[in-house]
Parts: sequence; structure tokens; C-alpha cells
Amino acid sequence: MKLITAIIKPFRLDDVRNALSEVGVNGMTVSEVKGFGRQRGHTELYRGAEYVVDFLPKAKVEAAVADDLVERVVEAIAEAARTGKVGDGKIFITPLEQAIRIRTGETDDSAL
Repeated sequence: MKLITAIIKPFRLDDVRNALSEVGVNGMTVSEVKGFGRQRGHTELYRGAEYVVDFLPKAKVEAAVADDLVERVVEAIAEAARTGKVGDGKIFITPLEQAIRIRTGETDDSAL
């Protein structure tokens, strides 16, 4: 099992959710986060004063998936989140040792 974490632009969230549903992901967790990478934020004007916005709004999507789904999930996220512009985001894949469904006590793949 793997935990796939994607940091994407918020307006691409619905497309990513639909793409994950199509490849068989049953559940996911979504958080509103702020951050920056190469994009480095931007400057804005407010009442005549210029200020720097260092952290940009992003959406963090997390999904625990079986090993055989990892490649399809990564491709689905990348395709759905891509705009071709700076700040499209990142995908992280980390090993997941164990998953337990609290209600039934199921473990690992059956808990996903």
C-alpha cells in the first residue's frame, strides 16, 4: 500500500476528484493548505500599498491505495491537475505500513 499526497491548485480539485473516481479510488482526504515552491508567491496592491503574498492557497489531496493502483492514480492526478503553468503542484508517494478500518477492524487492502 502507498499513501499518495498531491498538492494542487484549488480550482483543479473537482477534476482530480473525478479522475480518481474513474480509476477506482474509493476515498480521499482533502485539506485547504497554503505554501509555495518555485512560484515564490506574488505581490498585490491593497489601498495603495504593495505587499508580498508568500503563501499561496493550495489543495492537499491524500489517498491510500493498493500497490497495483499507484501508477494509474499518479497519472490520473497529474493529467487532471496539469495546467502547464508554474504552480501546478507536486505528487508524493510514501509507503504505508498498515491501514485499519475502525468500524470493522479490517486491515490493509481490505480496509481501503
